[in-house]
Amino acid sequence: MSQITVKKRHVIRKSQATELMKHLGKEIGASADLFRSERIERVETDAPFEIYLVDKRPFLMGTADWVFPSLRGLVERPIPERRVVVDSGAVRFVVNGADIMRPGIVSISSDVLAGHPVQVVDERHSKPLAVGIALFGAADMEQQEKGKSVKNIHRVGDDLWNLEV
Repeated sequence: MSQITVKKRHVIRKSQATELMKHLGKEIGASADLFRSERIERVETDAPFEIYLVDKRPFLMGTADWVFPSLRGLVERPIPERRVVVDSGAVRFVVNGADIMRPGIVSISSDVLAGHPVQVVDERHSKPLAVGIALFGAADMEQQEKGKSVKNIHRVGDDLWNLEV
């Protein structure tokens, strides 16, 4: 991802915020309440997904199909859902933008769905390293022995992580 350019930002209506929270609830369940706020802003950028500011912080990201917390949101407001845990040998590759390969995965939460976002965390500290799109559901990913399992779309140190608004 190249440098993110902020074009506009505006506060979304309560009805839009309710709809956004409903989409977030579909992805992460009851943990969506952690991201409720009186003021949610939509930021228009050239990024491949929408960015939403919760209390002036880039805590949510989404497309027409899904809404999920950004890494900043996951670090400051941790959630237990949609987790793929990687071993310490995979950490440096993940933070450099590599996709998540099956041999590096230690555990997979049962709520992982193919084509939906997941958080990638390290096994030692359980800190979020990346947000990715699962290429397989949890059961299929468990059966897999090699190959890509998660496509990395947002990582620590990328432009969204460093975004200042």
